[in-house]
Amino acid sequence: MLKFGISLFFTETSMKPGDLGRELEQRGFESVWSGEHSHIPEVMKTPFPGEGGVKRWYYEVMDPFVTLTAAAMATTTLNIGTGVCLIPQRDPIQTAKLVASIDQVSKGRFLFGVGNGWNQSEIENHGTVFATRHLRARESIEAMRELWTKSKAEYHGELVKFDAAMAWPKPVRKPNPPVLVGGSFPWSARRAIRYGDGWLPSTGAGKIDLLEEIPRFRQMAAEAGRDPASLPITAWYPPRDLDLMKRYRDIGVDRVVFSVPSDPADKVLPHLDAIGALMAAANRD
Repeated sequence: MLKFGISLFFTETSMKPGDLGRELEQRGFESVWSGEHSHIPEVMKTPFPGEGGVKRWYYEVMDPFVTLTAAAMATTTLNIGTGVCLIPQRDPIQTAKLVASIDQVSKGRFLFGVGNGWNQSEIENHGTVFATRHLRARESIEAMRELWTKSKAEYHGELVKFDAAMAWPKPVRKPNPPVLVGGSFPWSARRAIRYGDGWLPSTGAGKIDLLEEIPRFRQMAAEAGRDPASLPITAWYPPRDLDLMKRYRDIGVDRVVFSVPSDPADKVLPHLDAIGALMAAANRD
């Protein structure tokens, strides 16, 4: 069965995370996701990668660990995920504690979607060198795994380093909540194979042919000594197309995640109804 998730950038004026979580759970959705931006600098060194420029919810979005906790408290089975957490601009020790804590309070329902970011100005405002953000992201994830799995953890990388330390809580899910590495092919695919528990490829709203990339991704994983079956694939923001959903299902995509507007409930619920109908049709036979 193809799992369906919904992503919404929660803001002060959007549908509330608890309300959205309850609606999704009642409709049979598998997960709810929230994006992340700490801020958007007025002057940016890199152009916005999508169409139409930076949207207001990019700088209005609330912290995903707070909003997803609210969604978790309002539900019992719905998974909650960051889509994506910007690892290079976060402290790895504090983020490891956040991830373990939200996994604890949600009773093991957290999905750790991660990305390395495109906004050079935003990343540099956090003291991270843009050119080395990919190295910092990898080392941060590796360091977090040490903190999640060991009673006395230490890590000594080029950019991330700390001596033996004790940090709790440990996650409910063992050895850790799945780290789903987001981005475009082939770069994010390589990163997912190297240090991820799954791949979260952007489909470019249908502009990228994920169906062609999946066999290449699985071949890359096998060549690197990873079992492709151990790296589930989540298609990020695909078009709402029934034939495509069935093809994703048949090729072994684990999950699809659709974006809905950062609007009040009366404008969001019709989208849930439409995507819910697509979900039912995609899994009917």
